[in-house]
Amino acid sequence: MRYHYIMKKLKQTYHIQAPVKQVWQALTDPKMINDWGGGPVKMEAHAGFEFELWGGDIHGTNTKMVKEKELVQEWFGGDWPEPSIVTFTLEPEAEGTKVVLVHEKVPDSEADDIRDGWRQYYLGPMKEYLEKYR
Repeated sequence: MRYHYIMKKLKQTYHIQAPVKQVWQALTDPKMINDWGGGPVKMEAHAGFEFELWGGDIHGTNTKMVKEKELVQEWFGGDWPEPSIVTFTLEPEAEGTKVVLVHEKVPDSEADDIRDGWRQYYLGPMKEYLEKYR
């Protein structure tokens, strides 16, 4: 029997009072990821690298990296039949950095948890960490 999954697309925007360079590091540098709470982590800042966050609970591949501008990743979580696609776009602003998150191919049944998870466990803590040490 084949299952049909309804997929959603989530979009969130964050304004982080930190330079683009620091925000990029918080997305791609293993030490900084551990510091804001995404570890244990395996990450290298190049396309093709198979990363792990939270000890492998989230894992996937960096598919595109434009330094300090765009990071695209295939994400797996739980027992998903196919990866979701996560895109972080960074834009400098007068007071720091605008981060636009687009998360595509999210299983419908998990969309609300994932939407909240970005705020509670990923970009929310990352923003707090970066602004605390500014």
